[in-house]
Amino acid sequence: MFILHRRIFRNMSLDHTDRRILQVLQKQGRISNAELSEQVNLSASACHRRVQRLETDGYIRNYVALLDARKMNLPATVFVEITLQSQADELLDAFEKAVGRIPDVLECHLMAGTADYILKVVAENTDDFARIHRQHLTRLPGVAQMQSSFALRTVFKTTALPV
Repeated sequence: MFILHRRIFRNMSLDHTDRRILQVLQKQGRISNAELSEQVNLSASACHRRVQRLETDGYIRNYVALLDARKMNLPATVFVEITLQSQADELLDAFEKAVGRIPDVLECHLMAGTADYILKVVAENTDDFARIHRQHLTRLPGVAQMQSSFALRTVFKTTALPV
């Protein structure tokens, strides 16, 4: 119950209809306004105004196409834990700027715990990851230690946030 209250508190400016619009759009980003308005029980013009407001207010940041990694010949997912030599702001900034330029890195998270960062990397296979490791990851500034873990299988994956 606490989580529900916290979620509602976090989204105080969103009413039930706004949340329903966001739920539908997260799963069906290409839905027409007419279909969306039917699903959320609004007129097409009212639905369009709400979607525009959600975009303007920053709740909807972007619309994207989600590609199938296997079809793109990138079936291997590797999580790389990185520990830096220090926590100096200049080093953190340099690392974050450099890692952002590696196309194979899908995500980079600053962590609390044993590792400073965790990266989500996609690759064709172990040989391709070895190339990414050698050409990019080992050249990142300030890296003291790196540990890679290969995902054997994706059990669950979503991009939809709880609304």
